[in-house]
Amino acid sequence: MIEVLGRVFPPERVTTAPGDLENWGRDWTRSFAVAPSAVVFPETVEEVVAVTRLANENGFALVPSGGRTGLSGGAVASHGEVVVSFDRMNRILGFDESDRVVRCQAGVVTAALHEFAAERGLCYPVEFSSTGSSQIGGNIATNAGGIKVIRYGMTRDWIAGLTVVTGAGEVLELNRGLVKNATGYDLRHLFIGAEGTLGFVVEADVRLTEAPPPTRVMVLGLDRIKDILGVLTRFQAEVTLSAFEFFSDLALRRVTRHRSLPDPLDSSAAFYALLEFDADDETAALAAFEDSLAAGWVSDGVMSQSDAQARALWALREGITESIAPEMPYKNDLAVRVSEVPGFLTDVDRAVGRHYPDLEICWFGHIGDGNLHLNILKPPALSMDAFYERCHALSPELFKLVQARRGSVSAEHGVGLLKRDFLGFSRSAAEIEVMRAVKNALDPNGVMNPGKLLP
Repeated sequence: MIEVLGRVFPPERVTTAPGDLENWGRDWTRSFAVAPSAVVFPETVEEVVAVTRLANENGFALVPSGGRTGLSGGAVASHGEVVVSFDRMNRILGFDESDRVVRCQAGVVTAALHEFAAERGLCYPVEFSSTGSSQIGGNIATNAGGIKVIRYGMTRDWIAGLTVVTGAGEVLELNRGLVKNATGYDLRHLFIGAEGTLGFVVEADVRLTEAPPPTRVMVLGLDRIKDILGVLTRFQAEVTLSAFEFFSDLALRRVTRHRSLPDPLDSSAAFYALLEFDADDETAALAAFEDSLAAGWVSDGVMSQSDAQARALWALREGITESIAPEMPYKNDLAVRVSEVPGFLTDVDRAVGRHYPDLEICWFGHIGDGNLHLNILKPPALSMDAFYERCHALSPELFKLVQARRGSVSAEHGVGLLKRDFLGFSRSAAEIEVMRAVKNALDPNGVMNPGKLLP
């Protein structure tokens, strides 16, 4: 393998060291074996093309590696694949001020793009907890969402063009940054969310927008999850929301204990909603809060009066994942229509409680776009293998509840290995066959991230 890869890469950009294989051969999931044969570090599109053609000629497979922040096993190499790391393809290639489009390589870290935009008085609005380490190519491959989807949409909404290398080693330039382009199939959107199974994103044209206005943050306490839709509807009628998040009291307890933070409200509640909106809407937001209070939807609330206070309130939501990490949560990233959220959450709570009353559930998510993060916490006395076995056994029942409400088994984390065998709960057999046909057309020898996404 070293000899074959040496036809493309100098020795310092190929590694088979065990520690390197372990590091670049996995993402944040920890329930899959890691066993790549080598890791390569291309610096140009031409090198990605060359290694793809080598893979086709020599019968080995490729797995893409970005920031490795994925939670579905989409970047795990477990069967001797060659990992293609985009760490060295990390340059911003150009910016057009009139188009507000920045051209960048796939390995640009998301936070670097945020900083590039801010330096020009602009904004790249797709934001999530892993922006400091995730890469644009990975964001595109999973169509990453985050905390402000309700206002700004998903990664898909900000990609003006792509350069990709297909599984056959062909370079496709897709859409070329155009706003209008009525020339048939927009292949760009096939590669967004495809998890590297059709080909690898190597460069992207990313749209920027104007910098956001000053904002306020409000945290509300709710005793009944069914009331959250009334609150959302009332605030949407009065203010411009950029975020509408929710978390359970269990989640709040974990965060405040982990970070030594005070409770946001004078009295506790079963659930909490976090809202972010334009500062100019402060008066309207207070009126919406008073109406929600009068309707019995909320029990208490607090609103930031400074940037520091806003950051402190956001810490209650953003610190959840970190605070529950020591309890090795089994994560599910689910989506239903916003109107279905209260009933769905109640159904899942009942299902878990019926089968495993000893397991605690930590709920949080993006209520404004129907995305719920279900985290089942591992009891200290239960081994990791036994815990995962119990949670895996429960997954089909949870996904049947998703299917009954015409939802998705993966809202923003992707399918990867973790949910590959459950794809049928969200996609029909006919859809899966069409997806498989597209895969065969663009990756005829199956060298691009095999075993992921499609069952």
